[in-house]
This record gives sequence, C-alpha cells and structure tokens, in this order.
Amino acid sequence: MLQTQSSRRLEDITCACLGLTLPLVSGGWDNNRNTQQEREKSGEPRRPPQDRRAPPGPARCQCSRRRPMDNLGGARPLRLLLLVALLPPALRGQDLSMEECCDKGIEWANKNRICTSLPLISESRECSMTQVQCCRSKLEEHYCSDGIKFANVREECDSYTGENSTCEAEYFQKCCHCCLLGKTTQVQGQSCESNLKIGYQCGIVFRACCVKGQEGTDVSISDDAPKKEPVEISKEELDQEDPYLHDGCRGGGPCSQQCRDTGSSYVCSCFVGYQLQPDGVNCEDINECITGTHSCGIGQTCVNTLGSFRCQRDTSCGTGYELTDDSRCKDIDECETGTHNCPPDFICQNTPGSFRCRPKLQCMNGFIQDALGNCIDINECLSTNMPCPAGQICINTDGSYTCQRISPSCGRGYHLNEDGTRCVDVDECLSSNQPCGEGHVCINAPGNYRCECKSGYSFDVISRTCVDINECRRYPGRLCAHKCENTPGSYYCTCTMGFKLSTDGRSCEDLNECESSPCSQECANVYGSYQCYCRRGFQLSDIDGISCEDIDECVAETHNCSFNETCFNIQGGFRCLSLECPENYRKSGDTVRLEKTDTIRCIKSCRPNDVNCVLDPVHTISHTVISLPTFREFTRPEEIIFLRAITPTYPANQADIIFDITEGNLRDSFDIIKRYMDGMTVGVVRQVRPIVGPFHAILKLEMNYVMGGVVSHRNIVNVHIFVSEYWF
Repeated sequence: MLQTQSSRRLEDITCACLGLTLPLVSGGWDNNRNTQQEREKSGEPRRPPQDRRAPPGPARCQCSRRRPMDNLGGARPLRLLLLVALLPPALRGQDLSMEECCDKGIEWANKNRICTSLPLISESRECSMTQVQCCRSKLEEHYCSDGIKFANVREECDSYTGENSTCEAEYFQKCCHCCLLGKTTQVQGQSCESNLKIGYQCGIVFRACCVKGQEGTDVSISDDAPKKEPVEISKEELDQEDPYLHDGCRGGGPCSQQCRDTGSSYVCSCFVGYQLQPDGVNCEDINECITGTHSCGIGQTCVNTLGSFRCQRDTSCGTGYELTDDSRCKDIDECETGTHNCPPDFICQNTPGSFRCRPKLQCMNGFIQDALGNCIDINECLSTNMPCPAGQICINTDGSYTCQRISPSCGRGYHLNEDGTRCVDVDECLSSNQPCGEGHVCINAPGNYRCECKSGYSFDVISRTCVDINECRRYPGRLCAHKCENTPGSYYCTCTMGFKLSTDGRSCEDLNECESSPCSQECANVYGSYQCYCRRGFQLSDIDGISCEDIDECVAETHNCSFNETCFNIQGGFRCLSLECPENYRKSGDTVRLEKTDTIRCIKSCRPNDVNCVLDPVHTISHTVISLPTFREFTRPEEIIFLRAITPTYPANQADIIFDITEGNLRDSFDIIKRYMDGMTVGVVRQVRPIVGPFHAILKLEMNYVMGGVVSHRNIVNVHIFVSEYWF
C-alpha cells in the first residue's frame, strides 16, 4: 500500500520530564539518521543548537498526543532530531558516539521495560537526548508486540488492565486495535493492502495481522506475474514538505511487519511470536506447540495461533470445580462462598470438589452421632468383628462393653467353637504346617488324621516317605509316540518339530503349517514341514525363504521390448509401451525412476515464428506408469498419485490451480482432490472404487493454472495404471 504525505498522520509524544517535544511517526521508530549527512553533502550550513540546557534527572514521563506542528513553536517535526547531528563535536559526548548512546537506551528498555529511571551515561545533552529517545522507541516496540499478541490470543482489547503509564497503555491499545482491524479484514476476504489513513505503524501492524493465511499457489515460477501499478501522487502533495520522503521504510517498506531504515539500507524484524524467513523480508508464525516453547500443563492441549498459542483443557472440570483463566481446575470453596446447605448447629468443612457438615457438638468414644446431632450408644457386641476373643462372651455397656470368659474343657484333637460354647474337631490337614510330607495326602478324622501317598508316588520303606514314580523310565516307548517328559507325580507327551499332539495326549500327527499362511504367496505342506514357492513373475527371497519378490524384467533385461519401446515393470510382469512426444515437444533427459513408477516428460519446444505453438497453453506432457494390487479389503479411498505445484507469489484470490481427470476414468473408479501441503498445491489422485485385476487404464490428468478466469498454462500427465490380479 502506497501512502502520500496527505494520507499519513504524524504524531509526537511530549515528555514533560525532559522539557522536550520529540516528534515520532505513529509506529514509534525514527529512520532519518542520515538527514544531516545529506545536508552536509549538498553544501547546506549546519544549524546552531537552540537550547543548551542539560536534561533534568530521571522522572516519570507524562505523555500526550499532539499534532507535529504544535511543537517547538511551529518548527518542522524533524528539526529537533536534526539538532543532534548538527551540533559541533565539542558539544557531544567526549568518548561516546550517538550509536553507543542509543544502544545504552535500548539495553535499558530491554532489561527494565521502563524508561523513567534511565541512568544517563554522559553529561552531553545530545547523548542524553539520544539515549532517552532510543529507550522510549524500544519500549514502544515492546508494548506494541504485547498488544499484537493480546489481540491474537483474546480476539479483543478491552479486557486489558495495564498497570503502566498512559503512554505504554496507549502503545498497547493502539497496536492491539490495529491488529484486530487486520484480522477482521482477512476474515471478511478483503485485501490486506488497506487504503485506510491509519498511520505508518498502524498500517504495518494491520498488514502483518491480515496477510497471514492469504498464501497462494503456482505451478511454476513465471515472469508473467502481474505488477502493481504505481499510485499517482499529485504535484500539490509532493510540494508539501514530507520529512520522511526518503525513508526506505515509508508505507511499510519491503518488510512484511517491522522495518528500520539504516540510511543506506533497511533492516526487517518481526513481532513477538514470529520469526524472520531466510529472505530477510517476510515473517512466519512460530508454532510454539511444535517447538515445545509453550507453557501448557498436563491435561491441556496446545493450540497454535498467529503470533502466539493458547492452552485448551482436554476434559471438563466436573462438579465442585471451576475453570480458571489459565485453563486450570480450581476447587470451589462452598463454605467460603456460602453455597452449602449445612444447618445452624453444623460447621461447614470444605473438601476437594464438595463439602461436609460437621456437628458443633462432638460425641465421646463409644457413641455415634445421628443426622440431628444426637449422641447414641454403639453396641460393640453386634459388630461383625467380634470384640471378645474365642471362649468369651460380649456384654454391652453404656459407651463401651465387657468380655466374660466361658470355660468348657476340650480334649486332644478338639477346640472350642467361635462362640466358645462347645468343642469341635480340629482339621489338622488345613494347618499351614503340612503334617504330611511332600507327595502325601492328608486325610482328616474326628480328633485325628492319617497320611497316604498321592497318585504317581510310592512309599519308600527305608526313608518312610513318598517318592515320585518316573513313568517315562519305568515304561519306555509305551506311553508317548515321540517324547515323554516326567513331572512330579505324573508325566506328559511332546512331539518333534512339524508335528502336533493328538487329542489323546499321546499320539503325534503332522502339523499343516500352511494353515497359518507362513508364505507370502503359495505354500505346500510336506510331512513334518512345509515348502514356499512363488507365482510367475516373482522369485523366492534368499534371505528368509518365505517372501516373494517381484522380478524387475526391465532391470534384468529379460523383457522382449523393441528398440523403439520403453519397458515398464509391473507386479508379476512388465509392459512394453511406445511413448513418443507429439509435434512441437521434445523428450526431457531427466527421466524419473521411482520405486513403483517410471515417468517420461515431454517439454514444449516451438519452432521459430510458430505463433500457434507459443500460444498453446500446454507446457509439458508426461507419461507415467503405476502398478497397483487388487485390494482384498477396500474400505476407504486409496491415494495413489500426487501432483505438486509451486506456490505463486501473488494472493490466492488472483490465481488458482485446477486439477481434472479428462479421459480414461472408467466407472468413475478414480477422482482427484486439491490439497495444500508445505506451502505447495497438491493434486491427489485417489482410487475410490474397488478394481479386480487384471485391469489396465490410461488416466489423462490436467493441471490448469488459472489467473483472472483465464488458463495461462496447462500441464498434462498420462497415467498408465496396471492393476494386478494378486493382492500382494
């Protein structure tokens, strides 16, 4: 967007603490440092300083907006800034240059985010003025970036409650509102090159927030791109004095966001949340969610926004919790907010997600409090856990209980029951001490028990214990068909590799390994093993002996294609195709060989003075071959071909790329969709219907570059699709 002096408004910031009025462009940056040098080169005499007073000590600035010509008694806006360069060397800092004074002011602004307590590094008035000016310019840049970030995150500016001075809050609100204007313009589909007379810096912020998302696409880099027509400026406007006439950053300059004129050149920079691209001019959004520089916690999802990010909670907080401004769940204190329903005789006690009502009257031990707060005696004798040990009876008392012992006498092998009222048999076999040794069976009897050997064990008269019987050794070759394995008290049968155990647990029968499909194609079961083999056009892998690999007859030169034909490998075979370039086209030498496709490209080559050839929009004609299997389970579209195009340099509302299938789409088995990937326009050819091979079709695809409703050029791709009868 071009702006003349009549469409730009200059504003200045008056700092009462310095006793000076420093004019600034509404963006806050002064890029006319070389004005004095240009006057010296042209022979214009130096201007004498107008005020020799030293600047007062640091104090808090009270800033106000004024018109440029209201300052300095009607002097021109840049006159005071030019005084810094016009002063004699004797009046400047003894050892410090203006750049060093400015760097100190910028360093203080970056570190403290305030300029009211700025320590002056020199007694020179000119150095102090430069230091203060650079500090405030950098501070305005910081708060402008904060305003842009606030607009991107909150989508509004009214909720900002800054605790800073009026100047800083005004910087913030100004850039926030300008960014909202740009975002609104982008949403409404209007041009980001606004003609609004909103000022220099506001125009930069407006365009930076608007231009994001309006990226176009282009098939190729073309010299026929439309040029912006210059805006004619009337002589009356040029005759008016414009102090920024030679500013390289005028009207936003070449930079997409922020621009600083260095005199002989310019330097581009970006707002917070953006980073400068390698071209040194454009800015791109930093995706904090990918770089990991966000501050989202557990249970939150990072969502990237232009120039910032936001944290979105994955689940709701639930009853008893409320969501804070930083997407965290905070417990609601019902007792403090008075939203509980406890009676007057109860005390509210807050708990995570809820609350409890505790009676003010506390009961003693042995009593329980009912819902009305009354104390009721607990009958401990009725509890499921008997308070008295075996052989004693429980007697309830007020607030407690007592145990009385009952003393019946039991003989050996008997003990008192749980009530302690009678004698019952002791089951010694249930004891953890295992009265019988290993291999024995314990049999309980009234008042006694006995031990017997388990099945699979025999009694050893010497050791008087039960020992295991090794059935495999005692009955060799009689229990199992292949192998016998002894276990304590028993045995089991196993089979050698290639066989499985029969249902009787003893015999072995051949295992049909082909039922588990161990081979990639064909399997033949043999007694005790299996053998893999492949169909015609495939060969068995030497690595694992089960996988089948396609034989590339074109590479192995086992095809029978003639000299004028091109061999294309397909699954299980090959095809000989004669692909010649039509008239006015020549075959490109960069034939592409990929894993599943081969491509031959014909480039337009017109004869001299052939106007019809030059005007023909078709630039390239390509032939490619792709081999596909017969999908056994076709549940969703399969993406098979990707046509990529280069992104154009002009907005998308002026140019477009249209993909189309013009021939060969039998039964509408294929379609083509447009997609944007990595800054490029991609046409994706998909198989949308199942196809049972063998099948052959030639799809004619067109990529039309349309600008202003007219096809500027076209690329044609002929895709030879071979569908194999196999699923692999």
